[in-house]
Amino acid sequence: MTGWPAETIEKIAATDDLHIAPYRADGKTTGTLTWIWSVVVDGRLFVRAYNGTRGRWYRSAIVQRAGKITAAGSEHAVAFALVDNPELNHRIDRAYQEKYAGSPYLPPMIAARGPRRSGSPRAAWPELRRSDARRSPSRPAPSHRTRGASAWHQHRRRPSTC
Repeated sequence: MTGWPAETIEKIAATDDLHIAPYRADGKTTGTLTWIWSVVVDGRLFVRAYNGTRGRWYRSAIVQRAGKITAAGSEHAVAFALVDNPELNHRIDRAYQEKYAGSPYLPPMIAARGPRRSGSPRAAWPELRRSDARRSPSRPAPSHRTRGASAWHQHRRRPSTC
């Protein structure tokens, strides 16, 4: 794993088009790309699940620890690393507040628990780390198509409910 090139992370930070797809249980194919909110803090990329730790993509990311994203017009292999640092989580909260200010969906993204899920803790969100790993024949590249973001998504109204 390597850090993100400055130009790449700046492009991702400036857009709101990140789609995420952790590997499925077979470790070979990815799930459907899911549009989610993302922020960059200190040159590092972070994501949160609207439904907290019970979200489908989140559970897959934690188990598989790898997947892909599409953002700023490019596709990237990523590794998921848990973040369980209160000071860093506070800075991530502030980044979400700045990037998504005014959205009615912001409060659940920075709350201690996800919306509608009273038992869904927010602790330990994943950081997306760029992965240089090349796929072996036993792990072929995923074949899912990327769906374009709808106008609804482009207006940052609501993150994925998965």
